[in-house]
Amino acid sequence: MTLEASEALGWRSVADLTGDHPDARVAIVGAPLNERSLTPGRCDLAPKAFRAVLPRFSTYDVETGLELTTAVHDAGDVPLKAVSPAAAFVPVRDAVAAQTGRDLTVLIGGNNAITRPGVHALGLGRVGLLTLDAHFDLRDADRGLTNGNPVQALLDDGLDGRRISQIGLAPFANTRRAHEKAKAAGTSVRTAADCRAHGMAAMVTQELDRLSALCDAIYVDFDIDVIDRGQWPASPGARPGGVPVHDFFAATRVVGAHPKVRAVDLTEYDPSLEVGDLGSLTAGRWFCELLAGFQSRG
Repeated sequence: MTLEASEALGWRSVADLTGDHPDARVAIVGAPLNERSLTPGRCDLAPKAFRAVLPRFSTYDVETGLELTTAVHDAGDVPLKAVSPAAAFVPVRDAVAAQTGRDLTVLIGGNNAITRPGVHALGLGRVGLLTLDAHFDLRDADRGLTNGNPVQALLDDGLDGRRISQIGLAPFANTRRAHEKAKAAGTSVRTAADCRAHGMAAMVTQELDRLSALCDAIYVDFDIDVIDRGQWPASPGARPGGVPVHDFFAATRVVGAHPKVRAVDLTEYDPSLEVGDLGSLTAGRWFCELLAGFQSRG
Protein backbone atom coordinates (compact mmCIF):
# COMPACT_ATOMS: atom_id res chain seq x y z
CA MET A 1 0.00 0.00 0.00
CA THR A 2 1.31 3.46 -0.91
CA LEU A 3 1.60 6.23 1.66
CA GLU A 4 -1.21 8.13 -0.06
CA ALA A 5 -3.49 5.09 0.00
CA SER A 6 -2.84 4.32 3.65
CA GLU A 7 -3.49 7.91 4.68
CA ALA A 8 -6.70 7.95 2.64
CA LEU A 9 -7.88 4.99 4.72
CA GLY A 10 -6.92 6.77 7.92
CA TRP A 11 -4.19 4.23 8.64
CA ARG A 12 -0.58 5.30 8.48
CA SER A 13 1.71 2.41 9.33
CA VAL A 14 5.27 2.19 10.55
CA ALA A 15 6.14 0.68 7.16
CA ASP A 16 5.25 4.04 5.63
CA LEU A 17 8.13 5.59 7.58
CA THR A 18 10.71 3.25 6.06
CA GLY A 19 12.25 3.33 2.60
CA ASP A 20 14.92 5.13 0.63
CA HIS A 21 15.53 8.15 2.87
CA PRO A 22 19.19 9.18 2.43
CA ASP A 23 18.95 12.00 4.98
CA ALA A 24 17.09 10.06 7.69
CA ARG A 25 18.49 10.04 11.22
CA VAL A 26 17.72 6.33 11.61
CA ALA A 27 18.67 3.39 9.38
CA ILE A 28 17.93 -0.33 9.40
CA VAL A 29 20.31 -2.96 8.05
CA GLY A 30 19.37 -6.63 7.68
CA ALA A 31 21.97 -9.19 8.75
CA PRO A 32 20.46 -12.66 8.07
CA LEU A 33 23.35 -14.65 9.57
CA ASN A 34 22.50 -18.23 10.49
CA GLU A 35 25.74 -20.24 10.31
CA ARG A 36 27.56 -21.64 13.36
CA SER A 37 24.53 -21.40 15.60
CA LEU A 38 24.65 -23.56 18.73
CA THR A 39 20.96 -24.35 18.30
CA PRO A 40 19.49 -25.24 14.90
CA GLY A 41 17.02 -22.80 13.45
CA ARG A 42 16.27 -20.20 10.79
CA CYS A 43 17.26 -16.83 12.19
CA ASP A 44 18.17 -15.88 8.64
CA LEU A 45 14.44 -15.49 7.94
CA ALA A 46 14.05 -12.72 10.52
CA PRO A 47 14.83 -9.58 8.48
CA LYS A 48 12.20 -10.49 5.88
CA ALA A 49 9.61 -11.35 8.55
CA PHE A 50 10.41 -8.13 10.42
CA ARG A 51 9.82 -5.93 7.38
CA ALA A 52 6.67 -7.85 6.44
CA VAL A 53 4.97 -7.12 9.77
CA LEU A 54 5.57 -3.36 9.88
CA PRO A 55 2.41 -2.48 7.88
CA ARG A 56 0.38 -3.93 10.77
CA PHE A 57 1.56 -1.24 13.19
CA SER A 58 0.03 2.21 13.37
CA THR A 59 2.27 5.21 13.95
CA TYR A 60 0.02 6.34 16.84
CA ASP A 61 0.53 5.36 20.49
CA VAL A 62 -2.84 5.63 22.21
CA GLU A 63 -1.26 5.37 25.69
CA THR A 64 0.92 8.47 25.36
CA GLY A 65 -0.59 10.39 22.44
CA LEU A 66 2.69 10.07 20.54
CA GLU A 67 2.67 10.04 16.74
CA LEU A 68 5.72 8.42 15.16
CA THR A 69 7.07 10.63 12.39
CA THR A 70 10.75 9.63 12.21
CA ALA A 71 11.82 8.62 8.72
CA VAL A 72 13.90 5.43 8.55
CA HIS A 73 16.33 4.61 5.79
CA ASP A 74 16.23 0.94 4.79
CA ALA A 75 19.75 0.03 3.71
CA GLY A 76 18.76 -3.51 2.69
CA ASP A 77 20.35 -6.80 3.73
CA VAL A 78 23.98 -7.83 3.94
CA PRO A 79 24.36 -10.97 1.75
CA LEU A 80 25.19 -13.66 4.31
CA LYS A 81 23.76 -16.91 2.92
CA ALA A 82 25.99 -19.84 4.00
CA VAL A 83 28.51 -17.36 5.46
CA SER A 84 30.32 -18.14 8.73
CA PRO A 85 30.51 -15.60 11.58
CA ALA A 86 34.21 -15.12 10.85
CA ALA A 87 33.57 -14.41 7.16
CA ALA A 88 30.59 -12.20 8.04
CA PHE A 89 32.67 -9.91 10.23
CA VAL A 90 33.90 -7.45 7.58
CA PRO A 91 30.67 -7.13 5.55
CA VAL A 92 28.51 -6.65 8.65
CA ARG A 93 30.94 -4.22 10.26
CA ASP A 94 31.21 -2.19 7.06
CA ALA A 95 27.44 -2.16 6.50
CA VAL A 96 26.86 -0.74 9.99
CA ALA A 97 29.81 1.66 9.73
CA ALA A 98 28.35 3.04 6.48
CA GLN A 99 25.30 4.21 8.46
CA THR A 100 26.97 5.57 11.59
CA GLY A 101 26.81 9.13 10.35
CA ARG A 102 23.17 8.87 11.37
CA ASP A 103 21.99 9.08 14.97
CA LEU A 104 20.88 5.45 15.22
CA THR A 105 21.57 2.30 13.21
CA VAL A 106 19.31 -0.73 13.73
CA LEU A 107 20.81 -4.09 12.78
CA ILE A 108 18.21 -6.84 12.27
CA GLY A 109 19.65 -10.34 12.71
CA GLY A 110 20.28 -13.08 12.27
CA ASN A 111 21.93 -14.86 15.12
CA ASN A 112 23.86 -13.24 17.93
CA ALA A 113 27.21 -13.49 16.16
CA ILE A 114 26.33 -10.21 14.38
CA THR A 115 26.86 -8.31 17.62
CA ARG A 116 30.67 -8.44 17.44
CA PRO A 117 31.02 -6.72 14.03
CA GLY A 118 28.25 -4.29 14.98
CA VAL A 119 30.21 -3.17 18.04
CA HIS A 120 33.41 -2.83 16.01
CA ALA A 121 31.60 -0.51 13.60
CA LEU A 122 31.34 2.10 16.37
CA GLY A 123 35.04 1.82 17.25
CA LEU A 124 36.26 -0.58 19.91
CA GLY A 125 38.19 2.08 21.82
CA ARG A 126 35.18 4.36 22.35
CA VAL A 127 32.20 2.04 22.67
CA GLY A 128 30.30 0.41 25.51
CA LEU A 129 28.11 -2.66 25.16
CA LEU A 130 24.76 -3.29 26.84
CA THR A 131 23.16 -6.71 26.33
CA LEU A 132 19.58 -7.69 27.10
CA ASP A 133 20.08 -11.43 27.03
CA ALA A 134 19.33 -14.58 28.98
CA HIS A 135 22.93 -15.73 28.38
CA PHE A 136 26.44 -14.41 29.00
CA ASP A 137 27.64 -15.39 25.50
CA LEU A 138 31.06 -16.06 27.00
CA ARG A 139 31.79 -19.48 25.53
CA ASP A 140 35.44 -19.92 24.60
CA ALA A 141 36.25 -18.78 21.07
CA ASP A 142 39.18 -21.14 20.49
CA ARG A 143 36.99 -23.44 18.38
CA GLY A 144 35.63 -20.63 16.26
CA LEU A 145 33.02 -17.91 16.42
CA THR A 146 29.37 -18.80 17.09
CA ASN A 147 26.23 -17.15 18.38
CA GLY A 148 27.35 -18.31 21.84
CA ASN A 149 30.51 -16.25 22.16
CA PRO A 150 30.23 -12.71 20.73
CA VAL A 151 30.93 -11.13 24.14
CA GLN A 152 33.92 -13.40 24.69
CA ALA A 153 35.20 -12.53 21.21
CA LEU A 154 34.89 -8.82 21.99
CA LEU A 155 36.85 -9.27 25.22
CA ASP A 156 39.48 -11.15 23.23
CA ASP A 157 39.51 -8.24 20.74
CA GLY A 158 40.36 -5.86 23.58
CA LEU A 159 37.03 -4.43 24.69
CA ASP A 160 37.36 -3.42 28.34
CA GLY A 161 35.01 -5.60 30.39
CA ARG A 162 34.11 -2.62 32.55
CA ARG A 163 32.42 -1.18 29.49
CA ILE A 164 30.02 -4.12 29.26
CA SER A 165 26.65 -4.38 31.02
CA GLN A 166 24.58 -7.56 30.83
CA ILE A 167 20.92 -7.55 31.86
CA GLY A 168 18.35 -10.34 32.09
CA LEU A 169 20.61 -13.33 32.71
CA ALA A 170 18.55 -16.44 33.39
CA PRO A 171 19.05 -19.14 36.05
CA PHE A 172 20.03 -22.63 34.89
CA ALA A 173 20.86 -21.26 31.44
CA ASN A 174 24.50 -20.34 32.10
CA THR A 175 27.61 -21.86 33.67
CA ARG A 176 29.50 -20.92 36.79
CA ARG A 177 32.60 -20.48 34.62
CA ALA A 178 30.86 -17.90 32.43
CA HIS A 179 29.70 -16.00 35.51
CA GLU A 180 33.21 -16.03 36.96
CA LYS A 181 34.63 -14.81 33.64
CA ALA A 182 32.18 -11.91 33.62
CA LYS A 183 33.04 -10.92 37.18
CA ALA A 184 36.79 -11.17 36.49
CA ALA A 185 36.40 -8.92 33.45
CA GLY A 186 34.61 -6.26 35.51
CA THR A 187 31.34 -6.68 33.65
CA SER A 188 28.15 -5.45 35.32
CA VAL A 189 25.72 -8.37 35.69
CA ARG A 190 21.97 -7.98 36.31
CA THR A 191 19.85 -11.13 36.42
CA ALA A 192 16.26 -11.79 35.46
CA ALA A 193 15.45 -11.72 39.18
CA ASP A 194 16.98 -8.24 39.45
CA CYS A 195 14.70 -7.13 36.63
CA ARG A 196 11.64 -8.53 38.41
CA ALA A 197 12.60 -6.89 41.69
CA HIS A 198 13.54 -3.46 40.38
CA GLY A 199 12.13 -3.25 36.85
CA MET A 200 14.00 -3.89 33.63
CA ALA A 201 13.65 -0.28 32.47
CA ALA A 202 15.22 0.90 35.74
CA MET A 203 18.09 -1.57 35.31
CA VAL A 204 18.65 -0.35 31.77
CA THR A 205 18.57 3.29 32.86
CA GLN A 206 21.20 2.65 35.55
CA GLU A 207 23.49 0.75 33.22
CA LEU A 208 23.21 3.30 30.41
CA ASP A 209 24.16 6.01 32.91
CA ARG A 210 27.12 3.91 34.08
CA LEU A 211 28.33 3.26 30.55
CA SER A 212 27.85 6.90 29.56
CA ALA A 213 30.51 7.91 32.06
CA LEU A 214 32.96 5.51 30.40
CA CYS A 215 32.13 5.67 26.69
CA ASP A 216 31.50 8.02 23.80
CA ALA A 217 28.99 5.67 22.17
CA ILE A 218 26.86 2.71 23.29
CA TYR A 219 25.84 -0.38 21.35
CA VAL A 220 22.82 -2.36 22.60
CA ASP A 221 22.30 -6.03 21.80
CA PHE A 222 18.65 -7.06 22.11
CA ASP A 223 18.93 -10.84 22.18
CA ILE A 224 15.20 -11.39 22.18
CA ASP A 225 15.45 -14.75 23.94
CA VAL A 226 15.59 -12.70 27.16
CA ILE A 227 11.77 -12.65 27.02
CA ASP A 228 9.81 -15.32 28.88
CA ARG A 229 9.28 -18.27 26.55
CA GLY A 230 5.55 -18.35 27.28
CA GLN A 231 5.33 -14.93 25.62
CA TRP A 232 8.14 -15.52 23.13
CA PRO A 233 8.43 -19.04 21.66
CA ALA A 234 10.26 -17.86 18.53
CA SER A 235 13.82 -18.32 19.85
CA PRO A 236 15.33 -21.72 20.67
CA GLY A 237 17.22 -20.18 23.61
CA ALA A 238 14.23 -18.55 25.34
CA ARG A 239 13.33 -20.05 28.73
CA PRO A 240 10.30 -20.06 31.02
CA GLY A 241 10.74 -17.42 33.71
CA GLY A 242 12.34 -14.85 31.45
CA VAL A 243 11.54 -11.14 31.35
CA PRO A 244 7.86 -10.22 30.76
CA VAL A 245 7.38 -8.80 27.29
CA HIS A 246 5.88 -5.49 28.52
CA ASP A 247 9.05 -4.95 30.60
CA PHE A 248 11.13 -5.63 27.49
CA PHE A 249 9.16 -3.02 25.56
CA ALA A 250 9.56 -0.44 28.34
CA ALA A 251 13.30 -1.05 28.43
CA THR A 252 13.47 -0.69 24.65
CA ARG A 253 11.92 2.77 24.81
CA VAL A 254 14.53 3.79 27.40
CA VAL A 255 17.30 2.58 25.08
CA GLY A 256 15.89 4.46 22.11
CA ALA A 257 15.79 7.70 24.11
CA HIS A 258 19.41 7.64 25.20
CA PRO A 259 21.57 10.03 23.14
CA LYS A 260 24.72 7.91 23.38
CA VAL A 261 23.06 4.80 21.96
CA ARG A 262 24.29 4.86 18.36
CA ALA A 263 23.53 1.31 17.22
CA VAL A 264 21.36 -1.59 18.34
CA ASP A 265 20.67 -5.07 17.10
CA LEU A 266 17.82 -7.57 17.34
CA THR A 267 19.06 -11.15 17.40
CA GLU A 268 17.94 -14.78 17.81
CA TYR A 269 14.48 -14.31 16.31
CA ASP A 270 13.59 -17.51 14.44
CA PRO A 271 10.40 -17.15 12.36
CA SER A 272 10.31 -20.93 11.81
CA LEU A 273 9.23 -21.24 15.47
CA GLU A 274 6.33 -18.80 15.07
CA VAL A 275 3.07 -19.40 16.92
CA GLY A 276 0.26 -17.27 15.52
CA ASP A 277 2.51 -14.42 14.31
CA LEU A 278 3.60 -13.81 17.91
CA GLY A 279 7.26 -13.51 16.95
CA SER A 280 6.89 -11.01 14.13
CA LEU A 281 4.35 -8.94 16.07
CA THR A 282 6.72 -8.80 19.06
CA ALA A 283 9.62 -7.76 16.83
CA GLY A 284 7.48 -5.10 15.17
CA ARG A 285 6.32 -3.68 18.50
CA TRP A 286 9.96 -3.63 19.65
CA PHE A 287 10.79 -1.42 16.68
CA CYS A 288 7.88 0.90 17.44
CA GLU A 289 9.09 1.28 21.02
CA LEU A 290 12.63 1.94 19.82
CA LEU A 291 11.42 4.70 17.48
CA ALA A 292 9.20 6.16 20.20
CA GLY A 293 12.17 6.43 22.51
CA PHE A 294 14.36 7.86 19.75
CA GLN A 295 11.81 10.52 18.88
CA SER A 296 12.00 11.85 22.43
CA ARG A 297 15.65 12.77 21.82
CA GLY A 298 14.40 15.80 19.91
